[in-house]
Amino acid sequence: MYKRINGIQHIGVGVLSSEESQKWYRKFFGMDIPIFDGEAAAPLMDVYTHNETITKRATMVLNLQGGCAMEVVNPTSFKPKKVEFEVELGDIAIYITQVKTRNVQQTFEYFKENGAKMLSEVVQMPDGGETFYVEDPNGLIFQVVPGKSFYIKTGHITGGPNGCVVGVTDIDQSRKLYSDILGYDKVVYDETGIFPDYKTLKGGDKRFRRVRLTQSNPPGGGFAKVSADTYIELIQALDYTPKKVWKGRIWGDVGFVHIGMDVRGMNALGEDLDAANFGFTCDSTNDLEMGGSTRVHCTYIDDPDGILIEMIEVYKIPIIEKLGIFLNVEKRDPLKPLPDFMLKALRFSRVKD
Repeated sequence: MYKRINGIQHIGVGVLSSEESQKWYRKFFGMDIPIFDGEAAAPLMDVYTHNETITKRATMVLNLQGGCAMEVVNPTSFKPKKVEFEVELGDIAIYITQVKTRNVQQTFEYFKENGAKMLSEVVQMPDGGETFYVEDPNGLIFQVVPGKSFYIKTGHITGGPNGCVVGVTDIDQSRKLYSDILGYDKVVYDETGIFPDYKTLKGGDKRFRRVRLTQSNPPGGGFAKVSADTYIELIQALDYTPKKVWKGRIWGDVGFVHIGMDVRGMNALGEDLDAANFGFTCDSTNDLEMGGSTRVHCTYIDDPDGILIEMIEVYKIPIIEKLGIFLNVEKRDPLKPLPDFMLKALRFSRVKD
């Protein structure tokens, strides 16, 4: 049976206020195309919510200029909480989401002039690329990085997310999942030391090993033209014992709640994951409706440190929902991108402030 992991589809972000956060993400990251937006109970996540079913508003948003989507998660049955201790770089979690841009310096000036909370000046990554760090209204860290591939020009200063930074206890153990199974097997850099671009972040003056990974296989799936190349950067603290950011907390609290991977052949993939001791922790089994118009099959696995990875096999997505135009992707060639006219039609659903 055919099976494939196409790459990162989205980053899940737990927020204090969906409206406030989405407005900020539109202003600074151009995330203005809603794929779905709905409020519902989340029984699938009971294993991650102390076995109590929560309700939440979930909104999947996209920047059509390029990059992955973001799933903005705002619980409605409880008030989400921030971490109760001071999180430091290298703590165990999805620590940073990376967002791509054509020009880092110009983007830095735009963020600064528009009142974003800056966490650094423009500094250099280990591969020489320019970067800077910024904090969103929830206290979450985003990193602006150079992008190589963009889909269309929307006039916004950035594209969307193209990866994330994950704090782990043992990079070599973590790569048994991220590289060997998820396909992030190509090393962009593997460096150990004290890094200048980390020095203004909490705990960033310590020694780390950091390995930036991408896929050797080209991205696939219907949105491959938009998402393009994506990255996972694993970081390991060497000078101290990191803390688990999600210990005692629940899915939907404030933070980067999961990495969402776009897959085909979920059942066959599940057999491989189970054989490698990364079996599904929860499984929607049948089609799951998201926002009333998107049909998917969702599963979750834990990485070696308990960080959540969501697997999503998409069956039906809205192209122009208000006109009732949808696309059934279940029987499409899994490597074939959606035609340009369909992808570009998404701009008609753009939210403007």
